[in-house]
Amino acid sequence: MFIASTMRVAVITSNARVYYLASKVLKEYKIPFYSLRLEDKIPFDVEVVLTGEEDYNRIDFPAKVVVRNENFIDELLAKLEGRERFRHIYIAVDPGERPGVSVVADNRVLEVYHLRNPRDVEVILELLGKYPKAKLKIGHGAKRQRILMLKALASALGEDYPVILVDEKRTTPKVGGVDVSQVQDIIASINIALRDGREVKIRELMESGEPTRGEIEHIKKKSRELSGTITISSALAEEVARGNLTLEEAVEAHKKKIKGVER
Repeated sequence: MFIASTMRVAVITSNARVYYLASKVLKEYKIPFYSLRLEDKIPFDVEVVLTGEEDYNRIDFPAKVVVRNENFIDELLAKLEGRERFRHIYIAVDPGERPGVSVVADNRVLEVYHLRNPRDVEVILELLGKYPKAKLKIGHGAKRQRILMLKALASALGEDYPVILVDEKRTTPKVGGVDVSQVQDIIASINIALRDGREVKIRELMESGEPTRGEIEHIKKKSRELSGTITISSALAEEVARGNLTLEEAVEAHKKKIKGVER
């Protein structure tokens, strides 16, 4: 990777962690930089300032990059090279009990995550803020988990927010070894990011339709597998099918109901 010797960077921050991360990565990439205080005058040859979120608005300079983690280097290099960061960028989700998430820009994987549950959308919201030009893609499978996630996203982004629905058939590879499902979910999300899809509004994907008897019985079976002993009621299973409750929440609600009756 070539960086012209005239390109310069200034690290200006009151945050020791931000300075440590910035200086560490800059040294790894052999990019020369100034270490400045907030009150220092910025030298004429500086092209980009690196800083933390808390100091961003205190620095009067046209080209600034916030250092949150080591991934700032992509945005920095884009600015130094005088190009737009990416032409196409997607945040893709493989829905499920523990969704896989990936950020893919110009067919290059930038970041991957494994979420705790379908409602754990904070990472997705942070990524949408970090990559403001990104489009959100989501696989069409795992209907009830997908609806749970979309409802959580809708509460933050609005029901008219556009998403790209992707056919996720054959996106999940066979993987051997430890943490198989985690790797599969992440790889599936990358494959979803690389596929074309149909753009719709979130509201169009939140309708679950009337649950079938088969769906209800399947969810009740899953509740026994999850708890070991408890089979949730058909009413609770229907709420799970509609994407209003997670399976775990339904089991807990059933336990509370039983305790209430016993009292």
